[in-house]
Formats: sequence, structure tokens, C-alpha cells
Amino acid sequence: MKRFLIVIEKANGNYSAYSPDLPGCVATGNNRDEVERNMYEAIELHIKGLTENNIPIPKPQAEAEYVVIK
Repeated sequence: MKRFLIVIEKANGNYSAYSPDLPGCVATGNNRDEVERNMYEAIELHIKGLTENNIPIPKPQAEAEYVVIK
């Protein structure tokens, strides 16, 4: 089991997401829940494609942190 960070961004009228550790793996959705589900499926398909093409699955390395500015 691998854990991949996803970044979710609110756009004009929808949401988009990507994973910094999986270049080219993106998804969109009408709301946050939908984009999360779509991104989960996108990651599954991306990893399946890498595996079928004998390409190593990248090690998750991205991290995220909030910075509070006063």
C-alpha cells in the first residue's frame, strides 16, 4: 500500500486535483467529494498503466504543511 499526496484546487465552478509524485495524473469534479473519488480512480489507473508497461511506481515523496502568517 502506498500513500500519495493529492493537491485539490477550487476553480471556477469545479475542482481539480493532481499528485506531485505522479506527473500527468490529474482529475476534475463538480465538488470536493467528486474530485477526490475521481483522483482515487485516476491514481489506480495510472499505477496500473505503469505496471503494465514495466515502469517502476514512484516512491511517494511529496509532503504538505500549512504555514500560519500572523
